[in-house]
Amino acid sequence: MSARLMKKILKEQEAALHQEDSEDDSESPDSSTASRRNPFDILDEDEDEEKEQHNDSDDVDQVDKSEINDRSSTGKVDMKYSSKTTDTINTSTSSNQRSKKKKKKSKENSHTSTRNPQKSLDVVLENLSVEGDSSCRKDIASHSTEAKVLNTNSNKSVKKSSSSILQIDPKFLSAENELRRIFGSKVVSSFERNNQTGSSRQARGIRRGSQNHRKTILVHPSEHWPRWDGSLTMELLETRDEINYFRYVHSASYSQAQRAFEAAKAIHDLNGIVNILVHHPYHIDSLITLAEYYKFSGELQMSSDATARCLYAMECAWHAMFTPFQGKCQLQYSHDTNKPFFSVLFSHMKNMDRRGCHRSALEICKLLLSLDSDDPMGALFCIDYYSLRAEEYSWLERFSEEYKSDNSLWLFPNFSYSLAICRFNLESREDDKKTESLKASSSDLMKQALMLHPTVLKKLVAKVPLKDQTFSRILGHSIFASEKSGSLSLDHLVNIYVERSYLIWRLPDIQKFLKDSALSVIEMLEKKEADSRDWTCVRKEAFSSDKNEYSHLLVSEFSDSVPTLPPDNLQNFMVDPRLAVNNGEQPANRPVRDLSNRNALAVLFESMLPWVDYGTEHDDHPQDHEG
Repeated sequence: MSARLMKKILKEQEAALHQEDSEDDSESPDSSTASRRNPFDILDEDEDEEKEQHNDSDDVDQVDKSEINDRSSTGKVDMKYSSKTTDTINTSTSSNQRSKKKKKKSKENSHTSTRNPQKSLDVVLENLSVEGDSSCRKDIASHSTEAKVLNTNSNKSVKKSSSSILQIDPKFLSAENELRRIFGSKVVSSFERNNQTGSSRQARGIRRGSQNHRKTILVHPSEHWPRWDGSLTMELLETRDEINYFRYVHSASYSQAQRAFEAAKAIHDLNGIVNILVHHPYHIDSLITLAEYYKFSGELQMSSDATARCLYAMECAWHAMFTPFQGKCQLQYSHDTNKPFFSVLFSHMKNMDRRGCHRSALEICKLLLSLDSDDPMGALFCIDYYSLRAEEYSWLERFSEEYKSDNSLWLFPNFSYSLAICRFNLESREDDKKTESLKASSSDLMKQALMLHPTVLKKLVAKVPLKDQTFSRILGHSIFASEKSGSLSLDHLVNIYVERSYLIWRLPDIQKFLKDSALSVIEMLEKKEADSRDWTCVRKEAFSSDKNEYSHLLVSEFSDSVPTLPPDNLQNFMVDPRLAVNNGEQPANRPVRDLSNRNALAVLFESMLPWVDYGTEHDDHPQDHEG
């Protein structure tokens, strides 16, 4: 470009600027000097404008930066104070006009913010589209206080929504994750590879290639399991008080398999049940029966695998709205189709305990309680055991205080003793010494448990066993001499507690704690500092029923020991399939079993199997049934 043309362009621009400045004389007192300046200096001025805008916004940010950050997280952020408009600058007349106007506005805003910082903060908050209480905006400090209050309220609301004592953490449901935390990833990975090799060899004759299984939370499906057939579904029954009620539903093919299972069960045909699983690999009752058979034959790994297959099938059938881990779903035990799920969960919980995955067992126990508050499986009488084994001491204390919003759990023998052990373990921690003065001591809790349920001590001494001679002298006292409390319900719960939790009392520290507390109780009674009759009245009031209200809970179900049967006795369950008839009808000439020459223990174990039913009919002429 020539110098002459350059001068011409500059003159035209200066004339245009002079004309505009003369019109806006009252607004801009510096217009007389603007015509004598190089228009390219506007670039430098715009850079200064950008710096001033950033400085102004930084001043506001420094007033209460944390407040703006908190409020901007609401998702309504609108960055109107951004300086993007100064990114592109042209030397044309229109761009110069815009830049001069912006400079005037920015100067006015900077003066205003200097005079009234409160107003500038309000402007920023309005630009952020935050809904706030205008009555609280009196000064800068009030905005900071308001932000803190809002954060506190939001935290309280989150706490309130997640404060359910039975809230389940899905990551602790996985036994594999817990085993990795206990033994390390390398050991568990090596063990899993060996198991997968053995399983693939067993399944090689059945099918080849791995199955694409669904991702589930309760169990991890094995590669040799068949593909989910979708024969089981779930339906939403109703929604009441923000709680969704569900029920499992059988498909037509599943109902047909169920009828075949009932027919095979009626004639004790285990072969028929296995045949059902060949055509319907996820028939729940057949898998439960097979799991029980493997358990009594000593094949615990295969029994656990059959139980896990049940859980996998029932989780695949979950409704889209069935979210049991959030505590807003109910699966009532009163529906027949729901009962197998509770039974399988209970068996899976015991399998996790046998593997040493006590935290996983605790989460499953919490799931059982959350699905039906009536607690049909008696999860309330083993949740304290799993809490102690998982070292969830603080949670157990919270549970005893918050569950069902009352404090009556300590009246049960399992909670009465477990809370004392829980407090004993917490007192040994340095971080809990501050709260010792706010709660009853472990010694007081143990004395209370011994006076409320003295029959527990004698059964613990025999079951653990406690071989210290001091316990023999303690049991000689009148308060600990009896094994009966006078209430059938209480005696049954004591038996369940001793059978479930006796392993905890094998620790030397716990035994010494029990011995010292029992001696203190005897000393208090001899000095008449305590009256055992008061505790007798409390027991009678808490367990006033003449009947055993917990007879549906078998003591053997809470035991760690697994009864096994010799192969000869197991063969008695393998009835000849020729006795089966079509349409699931039972033959009229069904032979009656003669139990007179059978081993009593074998008959007892046999009666526990779900497919065994001796009936109630008394046959006076057994020869009439002989073939």
